[in-house]
Amino acid sequence: MTRTLAFPAPAPADAVAYFGAELGFEVDPDDLARDLDAGRTAGYVVVETRAPEAFAAVHIPGAVNLPYRDMTPDSTAHLDRDLVYVCYCESSNCNAATKGALKLAELGFKVKRLSGGITSWMAAGYPVNTTDQAAGGIRCAC
Repeated sequence: MTRTLAFPAPAPADAVAYFGAELGFEVDPDDLARDLDAGRTAGYVVVETRAPEAFAAVHIPGAVNLPYRDMTPDSTAHLDRDLVYVCYCESSNCNAATKGALKLAELGFKVKRLSGGITSWMAAGYPVNTTDQAAGGIRCAC
């Protein structure tokens, strides 16, 4: 038996349920970049979940900074509960986006996570707001 097929592929209906759910939880940089570039921003907010100094150094244009460590009922009271909050952090090696999405969901907000974080965003060549502070490279800072 091959390693590839050591575990049988799921039935098509199971694959539809699984992958459909996965797409409900994440958005990839290309889809987000195309929406932002076309001005299609209704219904969601892009949220940087790392520390303020990381946000100041480099972030996706239009993103807001809501560090996951600071998310509380009081600090999020001003947020619109009808919107979806697309959380991102440094990369797939950082879990600040996951922690931020979890906290927002626990507080009753709809959330998604940006696949690969700011690192994947920048690797794809999408625009960022940056300062000289970013010269040392992107870091987790969560």
